[in-house]
This record gives sequence, structure tokens and C-alpha cells, in this order.
Amino acid sequence: MSRIKITRRGLLGGVAAGTALTTFAGPWKHNHVWAQASEKPIKIGLTSDASGQYANSGASDRRGMMMAIDEANERGGVLGRKIESVHIDTETVPATGSRVAERMITREECGFLVGAVHSGVANAISQVAQKYGVIYLNTNSSSPTEAGQNCHRTKFVWDGNGTNFAKAAVKNAIDTYGKNWMLLTNDYVWGHDTAKATKALLAAYGGEVSEEILIPQGTRDFSSALLRIQQQKPGVVSAAIGGDDQKALRQQVAQLGMGASPAWINSQQDWPDVYGLPQDNLFGVFGTTWYYKLDLPGVADFVKKYQEKYPDTQMRVPGNVFYNGYMATRELLSAIERAGGANNIAVIKALEGHKMSASDRMQHHDAWIDANTHQVQQTIYLATANSKWSEADKDDMFEIVANTAPDVVIDEGAPAACKLESYEDTPTFDA
Repeated sequence: MSRIKITRRGLLGGVAAGTALTTFAGPWKHNHVWAQASEKPIKIGLTSDASGQYANSGASDRRGMMMAIDEANERGGVLGRKIESVHIDTETVPATGSRVAERMITREECGFLVGAVHSGVANAISQVAQKYGVIYLNTNSSSPTEAGQNCHRTKFVWDGNGTNFAKAAVKNAIDTYGKNWMLLTNDYVWGHDTAKATKALLAAYGGEVSEEILIPQGTRDFSSALLRIQQQKPGVVSAAIGGDDQKALRQQVAQLGMGASPAWINSQQDWPDVYGLPQDNLFGVFGTTWYYKLDLPGVADFVKKYQEKYPDTQMRVPGNVFYNGYMATRELLSAIERAGGANNIAVIKALEGHKMSASDRMQHHDAWIDANTHQVQQTIYLATANSKWSEADKDDMFEIVANTAPDVVIDEGAPAACKLESYEDTPTFDA
């Protein structure tokens, strides 16, 4: 079995330095020597859910990645190299995410991994990726721990996190709806960490939590939690509920006529979780990173490209999950070009601190990749149901009520919690 040497000495000026300290099988050919670099494709593993709680979001995420890959290949690839991809279902299960990442790297020979919605799955994938030095772009999971205590040198986080969304929403909600809050929290890492960020902001702004109700993943009957809310009569309910759980919650709240009172704050609302629901299910205020009706240059053309590429997709317009998958993959390929090749450490350095203009990202404010945490700092939008919604334009479900600059909602606790591995302790290779 032939193997390619990798080193733990990092790069100096983009050139590998030092002696090889370890070798192992990774995203490399086992039975024959690579062709010349210009002929060798760049292979990306798409680590997105096709089943489980986030199956719909996983499909949308994957479509975004594939559109970016296809666009690059139509331009002749990256540095003359074709982009290839392979997808394996991560099932919304962390243990499956670990197995998928291991297989992607050691058997499918992927030099890069992209995708995730569930934060536990993303964390599991990132641990395997760091072991091999494989760059992993977490496209859509948003627990603050992803760019905090669970950060890695090889992982980059593309969504806003729970702290970003909470900062955009909490103070305004306290001022408008009162200090007495209840929390509904999905009982896994994203839910807990988002609720933790909300509690900290409530304490800072004079609010208080009368009760937190933990909601197991896979819950479809919210009657006991909603009865408790009716009994407590809080001013605000803050719900960190995702995926199909969120869809079920919204339907039952609407059926009980509870959408208007109390006030509902959903720190983040993914487009696949609500697309196609009755409009009265879109109660409350919620956060997002992008909307297809933003009045910004490039948005209409982006929507048109989506519709031409995916004419049979049930979601007739792209949402934030698709957008994040597309943007992450596009920026990865751009970083390979800036690095002048697919050496992993060189590409990491091309991503760290990278600045992205508002116009390129079709957002209101410039964005950047934090070099200390590897999270994309970006515009956070607050939205609610479109009060002018009609059957004539039934996809226009949201009304954007505010946009907040990234430096206003930045997660100030992340740099202290994040301890990136050194370049020297990260295995190096040319993908």
C-alpha cells in the first residue's frame, strides 16, 4: 500500500518545512501514484443529512454546495483541476457523522469536507477532520460551541451562532414585550448553548426566566409544554427548537391560537423548516442570515440561477441553508486559488481572516472569517411573517424587520473558549 507522507511541521510561506513526523492513510491514493497535480481532481466530501430531523435542511445545504461546485467546473475548475464530490448521509446522528467523516477521508479520498446542520454531528465530523488535517466547513450548524470550545484549526463555521441571533433579538424583545420569559429548548448541544446565550443576555438586560422546558429531539406533541405556557402567561417565549420539531411546534401553536400572545422569539429560523407551512404558522420574530427578497444587487440573479438549476425542487426559491452551503463551498474553492494549490495549511491560512464584501455576499454589511475562532462574522437579520403575503406570491413568507452589523452581535466569549491547534500540530498534505 503506497502512502503519501504528511508532516506536523506546518508551512513556511506556503512551502512544507521540516522532517516528516508521521504517516497515515488519508485523502490519498492507496494503490497507485497520483497523476500530475493539474490532472488530479479536487475531491470534496458532502457531509449533509439525508434522513433524520434535518433531512430537508441537509438536502437544501447540499444543493447549495453542488451549485458552487458546478459553477467552478463550468469555468474550468480550480487551478485547472476539476472538482469532484461524494455524498454520504450523516443521518442527523453524531456517531454516523464520525463514521462518514472517517470513510470520506480514508476510503473515498476526499481532501475537504463540507456540510452539517446538527451541531453534535458537526462536532463529531470536525474531530475526525482535525485528526487527519482535512479542512472541514461547517455550513449550517450554529451552536456557539462550534467556534468556541469545540473549535479546531481545520474547521470553519459559516452560519451565525446562537449568541449572534440572541443579541440581535433579546434586548428589543425585553423592551417591547416585558421581562418575564419562558424558554423552550431542544435537548441537545445547539438548544442548550443557544438557551445559555439567551439567559446571559436576559440577565444583562434585566429580564428573567420563569421556567425552561427541555424538548427531546423528535418531539411531535407539544401539548404539555403549551399548556404550561398558558398557565404561566409569560411575556415572551424564546424557542430554540429546530428542524421537524420546529415545524410541529409552529403548527400546534397556530392551532391553539397562541401565535399572537405571548410574544415568540425564535433565535434562528431555517427556511426548510417553514417552507410551505400555512402563513399563520409564521408568528413571532426570528433570526436568519439571508432572504431571497433582500433588495440588494445580485440577489435576483442568484434566485434565477437556483430556479434554472433546480426546476423540479419543491422549494421554488433558495433560503438561508442553501445560501450558506453555496457561500461556504464557493469561498473554499476561492481560498484554494488564493493559496496557489490545495495544500491544507496554505488553504487554512488563505481562509483565516479573509474579508468578504457585502456585495459579494449579498448582505448589508461586509463579513470576515475570524482568525481566532474560524467563525464567519456576518449580517444578522430579524424577520417576521410577511403582513402583505398573498397567494399570488406565496413564497414571499418573511418580512425583514431589521439588519444588524456583525460587530454589534459578535460572540465575545468565543475567543476565550476557542483553543485552535497549532499549525505544527495539524497534519499537512497536498490534496
